Parts: sequence; C-alpha cells; structure tokens
Amino acid sequence: MQTIDTLIHARWVLPIEPANTVLEHHTVAIEGGRILALLPTSEAKTTFQAKQNFELNEHAVMPGLVNSHTHAAMSLLRGLADDLPLMTWLEEHIWPVEGQWVDENFVQDGTELAIAEMLRGGTTCFNDMYFFPEVTAHSAVECGMRAVVGLLMIDFPSAWGSGPEAYLQKGLAIHQQYRNSPLIHTAFAPHSPYTVSNEPLERLQVLAAELELPIHMHIHESAQEVSDSLKQSGLRPLERLDQLGLLGPRLAAVHMTQLIESEIELLAARNVSVIHCPESNMKLASGFCPVHKLMQAGVNVAVGTDGAASNNDLDLLGEMRTASLLAKGVAGDATALTAHQSLQMATLNGARAVGLEQEIGSLLPGKAADLIAIDLSTLESQPLYDVASLLAYATGRHQVQEVWVNGKHLLRQGELVTLDSEKVKRQAKQWRGKIAP
Repeated sequence: MQTIDTLIHARWVLPIEPANTVLEHHTVAIEGGRILALLPTSEAKTTFQAKQNFELNEHAVMPGLVNSHTHAAMSLLRGLADDLPLMTWLEEHIWPVEGQWVDENFVQDGTELAIAEMLRGGTTCFNDMYFFPEVTAHSAVECGMRAVVGLLMIDFPSAWGSGPEAYLQKGLAIHQQYRNSPLIHTAFAPHSPYTVSNEPLERLQVLAAELELPIHMHIHESAQEVSDSLKQSGLRPLERLDQLGLLGPRLAAVHMTQLIESEIELLAARNVSVIHCPESNMKLASGFCPVHKLMQAGVNVAVGTDGAASNNDLDLLGEMRTASLLAKGVAGDATALTAHQSLQMATLNGARAVGLEQEIGSLLPGKAADLIAIDLSTLESQPLYDVASLLAYATGRHQVQEVWVNGKHLLRQGELVTLDSEKVKRQAKQWRGKIAP
C-alpha cells in the first residue's frame, strides 16, 4: 500500500473535466501538493495509506473557485460610495480617496481582508489589478493563496509610480521576482483603453508575447467609454486595440457590456477570453454582457466579482448564480447557461482566462491540489435532487467548510488557518476610522 500525504473522501466529487460529471463516493488523493489520483473511495482505501484522511460524507468536493477579476485591496472601500454611475463613482469618490490613502499598508491590510473573505467563500485563486502589486503578491504568499498579480499600467502618476515607464520597470521586476513561484503568477494589467495610450499598449503587447504573459484589461465597460472613444479617435475601443495587436489568446477582456455582433465574432476569431462581472455591472448600471451569444460563438467566458467597492462582496458562489440567472434573462432563454456551465465558468474557464488551465480549474491527476469542500447537509440544501443544480442555484458561501491550495489546508471546518480573523477585522475598522472618521 502506497503512503501519500492526503486522502479526501467525499460523498460527491465534481471534477469539472470531463464536463457535466458528478462522481459519487469518490476520493481525491494528494501528494506533494498535487492531485495524484481521483478514484472510487472503496478502491482508494485499499490502494493508499495517507498521513491525513478527511471523511466528508455529506460534502461536495470540487476545484477551488477562480475569481477572474478583482481589486483585492479595495475591500477597504466597501460601501464607501454606493448608488452612483460609474464615472461619477470613479472620478468624484474612488480616485480622490485612493489618491489620499493608498500606500503599502493600505494594500497589505486590504488584501488580507479580501483573501480572508475569498477563502471563506471557496475562492482559491484571484486575478488582481491594483497599485503596489508587489505587496499583494507578498500578502498572498504569506496566506498561502494563489494569485495572478496584475502589473498595473496607466498613463498618469500615482502613489505607486510616476508614469508608464516607472510602472513598466516595477512590473518587470515583480515578474522576475516571482517567475518561479508556485503560488504567484503575473499578468500585464493596463487599466483600460481610456487610461492607457497607444505607445505603452504597444510595448506591453510585445513584452507579453516575449514573456508569455496574459493581459488583463477593463474593456467596453460602459456606453460612455465607447462613445468617448468614437469622439476621440473615430474607433470603438475594441477596434483600436485590435489595430494595436492586443486582441489575441493572451487577452482577458473584463466587463464587455457593450458589444455588437461583429465584435463578438472578432473576439471568437482572436480567441480572446471575456471576464463577466455581473453584480458590479448591474450595481453601476453599466449594462449586460451578452454571455450566451459569446459562448455560442465559442468565446471562453469566466466570472469575477470586481472589487468590493463596487459589488460589494467577493462572493464568487453568489456571483456565479447571478451570472447564470442574468444570462438566461438577457438571452430570453432558460437554457442559456446551465448549472454545469456556471460551475465551469467559475473554475476551469477562469483558469483558462488567466493562462493557468494546465495548473488549476479541474480535478485532474497532475494538477495543483486547489480544491474545496461544500457542506450539503444543511436545511437549505434539502431535498437534494441534483448536486450541480444545488451548487449553482441554492448554495451559500457559509457552506464552504474546507479549502486547500497546493495541497495546504487554508480553511478547516469553516475556520481560517493562515489568517487571524480578529486581526483582519481590527485592521479594517482602523482604516474606516481614518477614511471616514
């Protein structure tokens, strides 16, 4: 009998690959932080002897959720300026507060708050875009969380840098520092077409190809963004980005609420991923991403929460449910986004959008052991006819009981292992006292 690190015996396992699969009474075997095997529990108990055994007899085990777009540190701005249009919210409230308060300490404390919330909700990887990404990366490593850290690019100065050249050099240094990290991955993160001019975008496109890095960018978030672009250049933002060579399989385009048919065809032809943030888009009245049309065209669509300043939570299970229901409503088709497709959007599609589909997003042997266990014994989960349907439409983040990243236990019986909850709450309250005394 082979001795290994961990055996997780579950009532149900949803591996995501193959699609539409629910396995009953199966076990995930983990060795060295990776999935060694996925096999029937009866077979696992005669094949392996583990240092740690978990009997999850009323739980569904699945890959950890991938939050494909967020601004983690902005969790400290949760609820600061609600019920406002996007540009009013940004220009008159968020940007001024950031200009006054954002520094390394803000980003560290805000990221810890975000990671704590995400882990408690089953998210094991987040794709981030914010100032001081080196602090975000350090915080994620300290917590044992997987992160894709955005190497921010904007035209104007900030607390993090004096302009595009400074951002680029700092970003490249961060990439170099973490290029062999098991947990931290990097992506170029030009903020948006309206905050980054052509020359920096052209440089990022060349470097992304050379370094094989994703590009993570807000695009077509609002009707105003599109109309302003047409006035300034005579081009819609996607058209301009295509002329600059940015549309391709490395690009993860966030929001995409303003799309015409030819642009959907273009995204499919260029193999661009779209990251859908339905709750933020609805709250800011930015519009609706045409998820069903994109998926019908063959576009990879993932899901993200956006930041807690505009959502106002980092609950990816809730976001997944909203995404599914909204897709049906927008398409006028109850079959537009199935339960299994919703689960894939929040796992494998997210991994694909950030270039990590070979590493995470499904429970296949050889992949990193990023997985979660959700308790389905609760009153709210009864009766249980279909596990995928229950997870997609009727499961809350409070039911997430166990979380592993790279085989390391980060949430045990609903309690954080690597973070001090009371300290995190105390830090958040201190920032509230500074920002809005």
